[in-house]
Amino acid sequence: MSSLLSSCGGGGGGAGSPAPTPAPPAAALCTPTTTNPAPAANAPQVTLTLSNGGAVSGDVVLTLDPARAPVTVANFLAYVNAGFYDGTVFHRHAPGFVLQGGGYTGPLTAGGAVPALKPTNAPIALEDNAGLSNLCLSVAMARTNAPDSATSQFFVNLTNNTFLNRTGSADNQRGYAVFGSVTSGNAVLTAAINASCTAWTALLPAGDCIPSPNITITRARQTR
Repeated sequence: MSSLLSSCGGGGGGAGSPAPTPAPPAAALCTPTTTNPAPAANAPQVTLTLSNGGAVSGDVVLTLDPARAPVTVANFLAYVNAGFYDGTVFHRHAPGFVLQGGGYTGPLTAGGAVPALKPTNAPIALEDNAGLSNLCLSVAMARTNAPDSATSQFFVNLTNNTFLNRTGSADNQRGYAVFGSVTSGNAVLTAAINASCTAWTALLPAGDCIPSPNITITRARQTR
């Protein structure tokens, strides 16, 4: 993952009028069938307030696990508490795979100039052996192919992406560090994965798209 899947007639029209094309069914948010170990009862939480000026509007709550991913959680909270994520967008929707953000300030327009990443803090050590798996609705850090390269970008797993877990010690066997999960705001996420989305192959892999209008994190705050 870069820092970082007609007929005529009928209906209510007149004879010979084209039948309306049914709207595609709404994508459903994944339902966890297995879960990671629960964090402590007083584990820190971050509330992301999302908006695209339309159907995507509301809060998504992330519960973090500093006991199992201390470096990653401390890094994420440092960005949150500095206001870094305010005004950034979810720039990558890979349907049925991930929703990724935390790297670019909006607005972004598909087909325009490829934007510069927002300046970040130094990259962190990769915590990919902490007993947390890339399961449905878990949250993990994006990175380049270099293991210790995560900075600010993160993603929500939209299915059980266990192939993103560590399988060995070689660089190409390292995983993506999970540090929490979505614990509230499923309706907002469902709206996000059903929002209009545009391919942008200059920035994103084939099959991925950028939500258009942008889904903006209007505010990220630590709420516990």
